[in-house]
Amino acid sequence: MQYVPTLKTKYQQEIVPAMMKEFGYKSVMQAPRLTKIIINQGIGEATADKKLIDTAIAEISAISGQKPVATTSRKDISNFKLRKGMPIGVMVTLRRDRMYEFLERLIAISLPRIRDFNGIAGKFDGRGNYTLGIKEQIIFPEIDIDKINKIMGMNITFVTTAKTDEEGYKLMKNFGLPFKK
Repeated sequence: MQYVPTLKTKYQQEIVPAMMKEFGYKSVMQAPRLTKIIINQGIGEATADKKLIDTAIAEISAISGQKPVATTSRKDISNFKLRKGMPIGVMVTLRRDRMYEFLERLIAISLPRIRDFNGIAGKFDGRGNYTLGIKEQIIFPEIDIDKINKIMGMNITFVTTAKTDEEGYKLMKNFGLPFKK
């Protein structure tokens, strides 16, 4: 028997019927779904210290279970001592089973570890996609706090097929993201 992530079965068995009932979809394929999760970490100090990119790649690959790519600058900006093609961040795109696994770990383990946590803001982008900003990477249990030399934040973007913010909000709420009231 093949392994299927828990959130994927929850999506198919609980979330899709609930969304179809609430929004009046005629087909299962009309129900919005999560297509990908993008984890992005911008490292502005990487212009001075090249080792920051390597540590960021190691941390993001431990968090996501997939090797990220280094993002490079598109143009020269002299005020920031930046040249075109210099690495200034890392990003990884998760799809299918890895995406559901990461989302489950994020909801169950990582978000409750944030200090003074009282939910995440429910601000969507207008097309049903949601971006979550995290200030510290140490909320993930895969990160060893003793080996951290710099606390860096990251953006986690949830890309959905939802047409409106309301549909996207309901989808992410049904997955279990703890939005503020």
